[in-house]
Amino acid sequence: MSSIITLTTDFGYDDAYVSAVKGAILSINPEANIIDISHSIEPQNILQGAFILSVAYRYFPKQTVHVTIVDPGVGGDRRGIILKTPLAIFVAPDNGILSYIIDDLFSIESPSVNEQKHDLKEIVFKKGLEAAAITDPRFWRHPVSPTFHGRDIFAPVAAGLSLGISPYEFGEKINSLHILPIPKPSIDPESDMVGQILHIDRFGTLITNIKNNDLPGKDVRIEVAGRCIQGISDYYAQREGIMAIMGSSGYLEVSLRDGSACDFLGATVGDEVRMTLTA
Repeated sequence: MSSIITLTTDFGYDDAYVSAVKGAILSINPEANIIDISHSIEPQNILQGAFILSVAYRYFPKQTVHVTIVDPGVGGDRRGIILKTPLAIFVAPDNGILSYIIDDLFSIESPSVNEQKHDLKEIVFKKGLEAAAITDPRFWRHPVSPTFHGRDIFAPVAAGLSLGISPYEFGEKINSLHILPIPKPSIDPESDMVGQILHIDRFGTLITNIKNNDLPGKDVRIEVAGRCIQGISDYYAQREGIMAIMGSSGYLEVSLRDGSACDFLGATVGDEVRMTLTA
């Protein structure tokens, strides 16, 4: 069992929340190797947390324990869960934060026109996944704060998992969890591919939901925020100005060399990205 535990949260760095979670882990497993993926998720932005986790988790050793806490429903009736995949173990609220993980494994269907981005949908597991609800209070830190399950429930459970305790010691086996609709590109009546901006990184790069295997080729025209970009570059120094490039995350990006594409274009998450084959 890996002693590596990662943390992805919306806690930020201005308060004691992150340190308290780490302390709760180390109190149970002083040998744990705790790695921060990000604590800069926008408050309550579950899909952003899900995306950031999905970009990072695959680069860790197998059976790393990933704790992911973006939890606006803390203290309510949402479950805490453990999900075990062939690559990793996840500890999280059952609120859609693992949607991209599930999509990596099984490719979730595109949301229908009537689905909203905050609509939770329950899915039954396919082969290759194991999961448990976190229900046994023996492993929790007491007293449990109704507003800080990250410290009092998820952290102790993650520490226990890192010591080799079976997921089913923490609660009963389950065969379903909840996911959020993941925005995916589509083909419009003019045969253009229509995607959207998923994320904007700290460099102002616009990361879209168009993946490498969605591309019809490099001879394309990309329209975003009223700007047209011809072709896809191989690397950032290849051209001046605004460019489209296949980023390290496996998603098409729109970047500005020596600047912020976000600021230059005035783009925001959710803006449409249109791709037309020109060859």
